[in-house]
Amino acid sequence: MRIVSLLPGATEILYALGLGDRIVGVSEDCTFPPEVRSKPIASRSLLPPGLSSAAIHQAAGSLHRTESVYPP
Repeated sequence: MRIVSLLPGATEILYALGLGDRIVGVSEDCTFPPEVRSKPIASRSLLPPGLSSAAIHQAAGSLHRTESVYPP
């Protein structure tokens, strides 16, 4: 089984369960545990880092319905 994990919390859980060797891709937000940084990036955010929740909401709302904040 190969796994692409796009949520940092899910990635941490997968490592805690001993499944880190099955992860073949992660989002750029997945940074823990440190060994995850050697995995290929499968998804990046279009939003700049450090935005407030309100700014994220506003930016995401301005995207067309067919666009994603996290394109593959």
